Amino acid sequence: MSVKDVLKFAAEENAAYVNVRFTDLVGAWHHLTFPIEELSEKSFEEGFGFDGSSLRGWASIHESDMLLVPDSYRYWIDPFMSEKTLCLVADVVDPITKEGYWLDPRGVGRRAESYLKFTGIADTVYFGPEAEFFVFNDVRFQNDGHSAGFSIDNPEAIWNTNSQNGNSNLGYHIRNKEGYVPLPPLDTLQDFRTEVANELKKAGIHVECHHHEVATAGQCEIDFRYSTLIGTADNLQIFKYTVRNVAQKQGKGATFMPKPLYGDNGSGMHCHQSLWKGEKPLFAGDGYAGLSELALFYIGGLLKHAPAIVAFAAPTTNSYKRLVPGFEAPVNLAYSARNRSAAIRIPMFSTNPKLKRLEFRPPDPSCNSYLAFSAMLLAGLDGIQNRIMPGEPLDKDIYDLSPEQLQDVASLPGSLDESLKALEDDHEFLLKGDVFTRQLIERWISYKREREIQPLRLRPHPLEFGMYFDI
Repeated sequence: MSVKDVLKFAAEENAAYVNVRFTDLVGAWHHLTFPIEELSEKSFEEGFGFDGSSLRGWASIHESDMLLVPDSYRYWIDPFMSEKTLCLVADVVDPITKEGYWLDPRGVGRRAESYLKFTGIADTVYFGPEAEFFVFNDVRFQNDGHSAGFSIDNPEAIWNTNSQNGNSNLGYHIRNKEGYVPLPPLDTLQDFRTEVANELKKAGIHVECHHHEVATAGQCEIDFRYSTLIGTADNLQIFKYTVRNVAQKQGKGATFMPKPLYGDNGSGMHCHQSLWKGEKPLFAGDGYAGLSELALFYIGGLLKHAPAIVAFAAPTTNSYKRLVPGFEAPVNLAYSARNRSAAIRIPMFSTNPKLKRLEFRPPDPSCNSYLAFSAMLLAGLDGIQNRIMPGEPLDKDIYDLSPEQLQDVASLPGSLDESLKALEDDHEFLLKGDVFTRQLIERWISYKREREIQPLRLRPHPLEFGMYFDI
């Protein structure tokens, strides 16, 4: 879309304000709002000034001046603001050099797409994420020096079978690990998900399906149509924003935290991906599971670099309470058709070459999708460039294999600290095409260690009192 299209749309909608949004290093969305009179054609070249030093992991105070330059391809009216407000997604630009800010995640995604075209391997990469989440009716947590704990609740949860705390209790509750696609009244969130889908449609996002997920206590999935790397990452930010605000509107709280419950499934974000050149799908062929040799090389790259990829794709300490051997998340670095216990699954729903893709299952929705998608793409391209074969597929339920059978199957790191170490040891593939920089990778690692790993390491855990208080 052109700048003129944006301005025409704003005028036709009688927008009173323009809301300019951007993503920080960790992956959170931020915004500035201006009267609509401040938006002109020049705004898409000159941008809007803001302070970049007050955001997590970003600029120092002496280099705080930044510009937000809107991208005219994406615009919509925000349904959650009382005054009609036009929304735009922006890139972050250095006002001195006029180049993209080196810590802007969206800029990393842009460079990844440019590098893909530069290689000549493909023109386009498509991503289709399945971002699971929980919806709770009550959320409480505290982290003081002398006390800590959390409490979450949802009327459909199994622990409410004898509840007298005000939640409706008519005997319909979802047992642990039995929440996959039940009908109401067990599924209490049908209308919630439909409202989210309606709002996403208004923002230009095509919802393909929504349903209750496996866990008790309000786990949901809403799938939307795939797009390009940048397009999907932008859509995922809109998706998270919409889910949270519809939940807030209905007196609920939604979270994309990967593992909020003990003893039940966590929330993953399985990432479907494929390469295209012109109108040709490059992953379709006559090999295993209908894959091309190029697709197998891409898989080889993903599997080789997976320990480093998850430093971006499963980027929280909480992520590794989901990625535990023997439980629901795929930690074993194998690939297979139809097999959800492998890290990479090749969907077999259709023989249409245009639908041939692979699904990388370790990521979760706490990630910064611009960085995670870029890392996956670069790993796959490295596999193609170096003709890395992934070995034989593992067409077995990996969870049922014995330790002897698993001894030759590599696995993911067991903690965020280990995944960051893997990233330190294996990041040359991310530097190709200047997509990532050493400085960005170093900033990511230091931020995660200092701001997330170290605080958790220093705090007593409530479970430790149960295990150790009387020893």
